[in-house]
Amino acid sequence: MNCSFEVSGRAARTTQMDPHAPPSPRILVAIASHGVANDVHLRRVIAAYRAMPFVVDIVVFSNIAKKLGDDVSVRVEPPPVKDPWSLPFLHKRLFVSCADTHDLFIYAEDDILITERNLRAFLEVSALLREDEIVGFVRYEEDSERHRSYPDFHWRYRWDPASVRTRDSLTLAHFTNAHSACYVLTRAQLKRAIASGGFDVTPHQEVYDLLCAASTDPYTQCGFTKLIPISRFNDFVVHHLSNKYAGKVGLSQAELDRQMETLRRIGGPKARKLFTTDSKLWQARHSKDLYAPTIDEVVAAVPRRARVLSIGAARGATERRLIDRECSVAALPLDPVFGEALAHNGVTIVEGDLAAAKTALEGATFDVLLFLDVLEFVQEPADLIRRFLSLLAPDGAVIISAPNLPRLRYLRRTLRLWRGFDETGVHPTSAWTLRRWCGRAGLQVTKVARRPASQPWFVPAQDLVVIARKS
Repeated sequence: MNCSFEVSGRAARTTQMDPHAPPSPRILVAIASHGVANDVHLRRVIAAYRAMPFVVDIVVFSNIAKKLGDDVSVRVEPPPVKDPWSLPFLHKRLFVSCADTHDLFIYAEDDILITERNLRAFLEVSALLREDEIVGFVRYEEDSERHRSYPDFHWRYRWDPASVRTRDSLTLAHFTNAHSACYVLTRAQLKRAIASGGFDVTPHQEVYDLLCAASTDPYTQCGFTKLIPISRFNDFVVHHLSNKYAGKVGLSQAELDRQMETLRRIGGPKARKLFTTDSKLWQARHSKDLYAPTIDEVVAAVPRRARVLSIGAARGATERRLIDRECSVAALPLDPVFGEALAHNGVTIVEGDLAAAKTALEGATFDVLLFLDVLEFVQEPADLIRRFLSLLAPDGAVIISAPNLPRLRYLRRTLRLWRGFDETGVHPTSAWTLRRWCGRAGLQVTKVARRPASQPWFVPAQDLVVIARKS
């Protein structure tokens, strides 16, 4: 594929620009558009590029012919592999062939609206970063009343508090979800990505699925650290026009604002998470859902007005429900960002690592210890339980939730062997496994409840809730 177009890029509207400003960049935009479902969004996206005062070449990769105007090149090509989700990978060879002819390279799915404001901010901030740092974007959606939400904040994805850094007056942080259905690269960044060997690659889906991998490879495979400028956050959000997750997945504007304020205030190299809850399995399956909904079976098992300690709390839906039931809830949060959110909802935060938190709690007594989807992520789960048992009241209970992942079922339904905790970062859990951990910790299981899986697309058909008491 060579760098040629059926049409020339639209000329920049230079009459509206400062005559002393540097020349307008020539921009190459590649858009993946499968089928016709998003054509109404695609036309809006193209109109936005047409309105920009830049020289813009637009190429749409599709499985079908589309009439989008004389200034848009539509390339109908078979996907690189049989799976139609590999279609987005076609843009990479185009970018390689045009690496010397354009100044800015944009890839996006057909419902991602990138604005002139986004691009000007990208260029300004890129000039302040190191060669191995790159600016990323975050998607937002709007509901029927135009309230914003941010769907990229779901499942295992979170801010890394230790990543916060400053460049001049900017504050930036790394967000662990590399996928925003788009990316922007300068010419120098594209050439660095190509030279890394991780850009012009065949379709793959080890970490992200095919559709997402096409837009995340520059961040995950090419040696860059993706950073979000949280002090200029609104310049780096892009509208996911389909709004398909609005009201279903993601953070509200208020929640996100609180998280970023926390990052600005206490983020930095000394900020640490309690322990890792990401698995090393294919596509990180069986990682902890940090934004999980309330576990009703846990709430029902906790007496009203109980004193509760939650070890490894994240967004804290279950903890908030317990506060509504007049329980006093303390928590060891997974990281300071989640800790601030929990505190906002009335949870008492115990700061520090496991050893420091245990020391801070000496003399306290709790009716319930909660381990909600965390034990499977520590090397010795029984040791973690035992560490906090001295804080449990004589008639208190330990409540554990975990996915039901019997070893044989898990082996049968995945394509890789189960090679142990060091290899995978996670223990396979079952009712038998949880009973064994409790027994080693000096507990006797009194009840095992099964509930529909919170992550049904990830193998388990059920989740487990186990209640145990001192033997």
